[in-house]
Amino acid sequence: MRIGFIGLGNMGAPMAHNLAKAGHTVLGFDTQNLKVEMVEVVQTARDCVETAEVVITMLPNGKILKSVADETIQFMKDGSIFLDCSTVDVASAKSVAENAKNHKIIPLDAPVSGGIGGAKEGTLTFMVGGPDDGFLKAKELFNIMGQKAVYCGESGNGQSAKICNNMILGATMIATCEAFALADKLGLDRQAMFDVVSTSSGYSWSMNAYCPAPGIGPQTPSDNDYIPGFSSDLMLKDLSLSQIAAEDVNSDTPMGNLAMTLYKTFVEEEDGSGKDFSAMLPRFEKKTRN
Repeated sequence: MRIGFIGLGNMGAPMAHNLAKAGHTVLGFDTQNLKVEMVEVVQTARDCVETAEVVITMLPNGKILKSVADETIQFMKDGSIFLDCSTVDVASAKSVAENAKNHKIIPLDAPVSGGIGGAKEGTLTFMVGGPDDGFLKAKELFNIMGQKAVYCGESGNGQSAKICNNMILGATMIATCEAFALADKLGLDRQAMFDVVSTSSGYSWSMNAYCPAPGIGPQTPSDNDYIPGFSSDLMLKDLSLSQIAAEDVNSDTPMGNLAMTLYKTFVEEEDGSGKDFSAMLPRFEKKTRN
């Protein structure tokens, strides 16, 4: 398959490389003129998309996505697929999908979970919105870049699934960090705390798979001085997207909003920027009620 890949940063580069390694012809474009092994980097976005059967984008935000879509969709072949893997606001995803349909292009919004490690190892999870025939056509590519692709329904639903998932993740990580900090002050050993909660009703991914307490449970970024697997900055971005979506549909999300506010303070006013999102634990260790 002939693939155009726009956005060759920390996530896009390994995804494009894995597709090329699997035998697909991959043309890449990035405004920073980045090089990727086995990928033919071209000079313009138009060059990247004109002959492609599938165009994949991995971009920072909805504004840039819409700009790239406006620039490229007009040059894509009828019946080809515009597959966006960025994490953006739902409204932008739907706008791009409408643009694609107007040009006889199949739109898919397919944000990912799994981070840079998952992109390199080909173990990402994709949450996919758009026409079901497009999902089936792109399934081969999802299987190369990831370990799972979940079809979520109409255009925009991939982004909806991603932001709902990460709203839960942000809130549960905060609760997990609060609980460890409280346990410390109560004199409860962290290993004992983990042994109880990880096998009881407080079980969660934040506790069991991504424990924020160093030396407890499986190895996580907390064991490496909170060098990010998933940064607090990105968590703030995703929580902000969840609250934009909630505002758009008039949905009451008090826990999501509070989680966003806490991460905003942590990233913008404290020392959380550039740290893993589980670094909320040392923050709470230093905090008191007054």
